Amino acid sequence: MKLTNILAATVVGLSIVSCSNGQFKEKSSLATEVDTVSYALGLDMANKIKMNFDEMDQDLFVQGFKNGMDSTNLLVESKDINNILRAFFQKKQQEKMKKMQEEQAKKAEVEFGDNKKAGEEFLAANKTKDGVKTTDSGLQYIVLKEGEGEMPSATSRVKVHYHGTLTDGTVFDSSVDRGEPSEFGVNQVIKGWTEGLQLMKPGAKYKFFIPQELAYGAQQRGKDIKPFSALVFEVELLEVLLEQGHSKGDGHGH
Repeated sequence: MKLTNILAATVVGLSIVSCSNGQFKEKSSLATEVDTVSYALGLDMANKIKMNFDEMDQDLFVQGFKNGMDSTNLLVESKDINNILRAFFQKKQQEKMKKMQEEQAKKAEVEFGDNKKAGEEFLAANKTKDGVKTTDSGLQYIVLKEGEGEMPSATSRVKVHYHGTLTDGTVFDSSVDRGEPSEFGVNQVIKGWTEGLQLMKPGAKYKFFIPQELAYGAQQRGKDIKPFSALVFEVELLEVLLEQGHSKGDGHGH
């Protein structure tokens, strides 16, 4: 449930309660249509809150309402309410997303564990080859041609030609084959590209061997890039642009 809906449900609930005189009288039956709708609204609010905030302290909920009605003994300033609720439910949402991603990663590792192992073995062997350099992150690269000028930063926008393959040579994307360079922000692509591009000067051409954790990790990307795939790219940095903006072309480094 979105944060805006959670906050809206809370506001609706407080609005319903604030329409009363602050005293609660339990009824055992519903005599009119308004009775039924009123009760249904209360149930709906409770269901939404329970679904998203099952840790709620009901006593403090009621206390907060009463304090708000008579504007006395406030434990939280009214001006801070929205920020408190927003921060809490955003954190809950982030925790939920992280848990889902971890579960998906575990499931993918069971199914694609062999793919992960194959990538690790490829990189271990590749690391020992002549000309291969390895950064602290595990990114491997070969300098095919050096360039000149100022290297891009993480916030730069660049124009490149690239040719991307799996470790077995399967081509999954290539601006070279399309005959059209791609433009994008250095910080808008996979981690391996973001790091690698900042090693290059305009006119340089490097070959990158990117571990899965610096690529797409447990995600499937298109039909060819399976979860935990190590990737190989030949990248030519054509130009470092001044403007940031939206990318052009497929840009499979994204």
